[in-house]
Amino acid sequence: MLAEQLATIIRVRLLDPLEILFDDVGDLPDRVDAVAGRMAATLLGDDETAARHTIARLVGALYPGDEPFDPPADWWRTPLGRVVARRMGHPAAHSVSYSVAGAMLGVTKQGVHDLVRRGKLTKDPEGGVTVASVRARLNA
Repeated sequence: MLAEQLATIIRVRLLDPLEILFDDVGDLPDRVDAVAGRMAATLLGDDETAARHTIARLVGALYPGDEPFDPPADWWRTPLGRVVARRMGHPAAHSVSYSVAGAMLGVTKQGVHDLVRRGKLTKDPEGGVTVASVRARLNA
C-alpha cells in the first residue's frame, strides 16, 4: 500500500510534469515502482536514521515550496502520512492542532481532547498538542 502511494505521488508530481516538458522520459516510468518499493522498505524497516533521511528526501522532492511542510489533516491518514507520523512526527512543527493530532493518531478530535485530559498527550502551552507526545503515543 505504501509503495503504491509513493509510486503514484512520484508519477503525478515528478514524472508527469517532466513528460509534458520533454515528451520522453525514457525508462523512468518503469523505474518508479522499484524506487518506490525500496523507499517503502526503508520507511518500514528497522533503521530509524535511514527512514528519517528517506522522509526528508520525499518531503523535499514531492512537496517543495517556500513555506514549511504543512499537509492537510487527511494526509496523515494515508500510508505515507502514517509512517511519517510514527517515524518523526510532523517534520516542520513542534505542535499540531487537535484535529491534525487526531488524524495522525486515527482518532477523533474529541478523542484527542480526552487523551489530553487523561494525561496521555501533552498540551502545548501555545495551543494544540506536542508532536513529541503524539509520536510517543504512536510508538507505545
